[in-house]
Amino acid sequence: MAKSLLIVESPTKERTIGPMLGKDYVVRSSYGHIRDLPKKGLGVDVENGFKPSYVVMPRAKKNLDELVKLAGAADRVYLATDLDREGESIAWHLSKVLKLTKGKTKRITFHEITKAAIQEALQHPRDIDEHLVDAQVARRVLDRLVGYRLSPLLWEKIRPGLSAGRVQSVAVRLICAREEEIEKFKAEEYWTLTALLEKEGQAFTAGLYAQGATKFNKFSFRQKGAVDAVLADLKGASYAVASVEPKERRRSPAAPFTTASLQQDSSRRLHYSVSRTMVIAQQLYEGVEVAPGEGPVGLITYMRTDSVQVARVAQSEAAEFIKKTYGQDHLPAKPRTYKTKSKSAQEAHEAIRPSQPSRTPESVRAFLDPDQFKLYELIWRRFMASQMADAIYDTVTADISAQKYLFRAAGHTLKFPGYLAVYGEVADEDAKKDGDESSTALPPLSAGDPLDLKELRPEQHFTEPPPRYNEASLVKTMEEHGIGRPSTYAPIMHTIVDRGYVRLEERRFFPSSLGRVVDGQLLVHFPEIVNVDFTAKMEDSLDEIAAARAEGEEVLKNFYGPFEAEIQKAGTAMEKIEIKPEASDEKCPKCQAPMGIRENRNGRYLACSRYPDCKSTIPIDRSGKKIVPEQSKEVCPNCGLAMVVRVGRGFGRRPTRYIACTGYPACKTTFSIDKDGNKIVRPKPEPTEEKCGKCGRMMWKRVGKRGPFLACSGFPKCRNIKPFPPVSGENPKTPPPAGKPKTPPAAEKPAPRSSVKKPRKGSKKISPSTGKS
Repeated sequence: MAKSLLIVESPTKERTIGPMLGKDYVVRSSYGHIRDLPKKGLGVDVENGFKPSYVVMPRAKKNLDELVKLAGAADRVYLATDLDREGESIAWHLSKVLKLTKGKTKRITFHEITKAAIQEALQHPRDIDEHLVDAQVARRVLDRLVGYRLSPLLWEKIRPGLSAGRVQSVAVRLICAREEEIEKFKAEEYWTLTALLEKEGQAFTAGLYAQGATKFNKFSFRQKGAVDAVLADLKGASYAVASVEPKERRRSPAAPFTTASLQQDSSRRLHYSVSRTMVIAQQLYEGVEVAPGEGPVGLITYMRTDSVQVARVAQSEAAEFIKKTYGQDHLPAKPRTYKTKSKSAQEAHEAIRPSQPSRTPESVRAFLDPDQFKLYELIWRRFMASQMADAIYDTVTADISAQKYLFRAAGHTLKFPGYLAVYGEVADEDAKKDGDESSTALPPLSAGDPLDLKELRPEQHFTEPPPRYNEASLVKTMEEHGIGRPSTYAPIMHTIVDRGYVRLEERRFFPSSLGRVVDGQLLVHFPEIVNVDFTAKMEDSLDEIAAARAEGEEVLKNFYGPFEAEIQKAGTAMEKIEIKPEASDEKCPKCQAPMGIRENRNGRYLACSRYPDCKSTIPIDRSGKKIVPEQSKEVCPNCGLAMVVRVGRGFGRRPTRYIACTGYPACKTTFSIDKDGNKIVRPKPEPTEEKCGKCGRMMWKRVGKRGPFLACSGFPKCRNIKPFPPVSGENPKTPPPAGKPKTPPAAEKPAPRSSVKKPRKGSKKISPSTGKS
């Protein structure tokens, strides 16, 4: 009897879905994209309707023979790639390469990888959406036209190996524009006056608010003399409560996560890069084994989405859990609905949520690594809070009179927690960020109450420049302007750093000198390419193609004509630019030649002017001061020389301290150190009786920075790892971090900050945008 073939794009999804479907289905992975434009050459026939020329990717060739054979033997082929445009495109390419007939081939999609969701998808198959495919093809061709026509010009005029992109260049423009704002910024002085008051032994503060009917603003007191005049007026004044206004205020929960909001919160609260967030989210979506013998199951819904829609079934399950755990009063009068802010959002998609709302973070903690647990907890809390009742506060605003002046004090107390029962700590951070926190806890006050003045506090302030973008704020800005899509945010961040156009220091983006030169040239000769509004309109055009309201060829034609004219003009108008090192007074410690200031994606440094004959370099900080290695007490165990503390770059290019031998490069001995500077010596691997579930080899017990774990002895050919210790009859369990007691679901706290795992050298890279290797 012929079986049905179901093709997914990820081997992890293959392993997760296979056991769910049984013997009547064969589940296989395409291992990501199987066709793309050629690496060499434009690959687009601009004279023939911008027709792309696709080639089979080398890594896909060895897998295609098996897929062709299985497709030929199957009675039905289901293309179950991801439910976004990129997934639709992969399904279309599979149908073409495998030469699948329309009658035999069906497309299925699902928001979550659970048995029920897969079965539901199989009952409602459809044809490939040609309009979604056309939009993705147009996007790919558009990006190729920009990259392959613009990049060679930059090679010729500035430096070989440079690149420009339709979206990445706009991201660099945003960062450079912000740097220009900071450089032009001039701080303005202003003063505030705060009264420390007391009633019946309870102190509170109130800020100067008005003089008679005239309210003060931020810049009412630009100099100390203006505040001194008020202090003189208030000398000997008596203070009394003029009015008290109690109110009840409600705070509603935020919508469940989209890709952008997840990346922003993960960056802000967990300090994960957007790339790391997407890799972990992909793991949670594709499946984790959370019950012995039942196989892996997807813990969250699809993680590349700009929709905040929630399935009714999920809402019902969440409501049941909330009612049982927190009580009926923690449910809203009717299920909450949220409106997607993005005008290009695909409403058929869902928000990012747990696939089973009743599956609490603590219930799966033993089966997740620390990074997975923290991200799942963040997603679970956000979703559950989004389905709960408002938090209710009793607020009090009190005006205090003194002579002709009014001071104002405000405070609030939590009357009913509502969604804060599950999202409290995180929500409080949001309140502070939004300026919605109470500065004081007020004593009981009534109009006419006399108050004792303890102190008047004048305070000088200066306005601050706009902050440099971090990953979270850059994603937010791009989303607000309609630049890019959920699947592109992470690769854009990676690309602009990897190309050396910007560097990420202390989690903030700084434009490099190279980035500013390239941005400046693009701004002069290709203003539309780096224009935020123009790029957003192009995204709208691609959305129109997906909605069958525009033709891809027409959109490409309208873009390419003016763009090609600009290319031809810039070929003669753009001058050649040589980026020279910045001069310094430093002499090379090895050859005494002058040193210049250079920079790369990791930061600025001094380099010998005799390079490559002399390769001496000295790292410097942002102010230009040399970073001198700290002395350590350690002696190199290999050569006996002293060891010093140096700063390198860890995962996400974060500064990472370590100790290194002073005999480098002859001796390359290094050790990791803890936060106190002590050398970390980990024990050697120990053999165990555990067998690798992938290759059958022995598992070794190893110790990492988070404690012991099991790793396959076949490393690096097999990279399988498992938590330690394995529990008999159950999946291996990871003990909670030392000093952190477990808490019941109703009182769980958000995960603390933690560093991100650094991939082993030579490990297989995973695309942050697709999760595909």
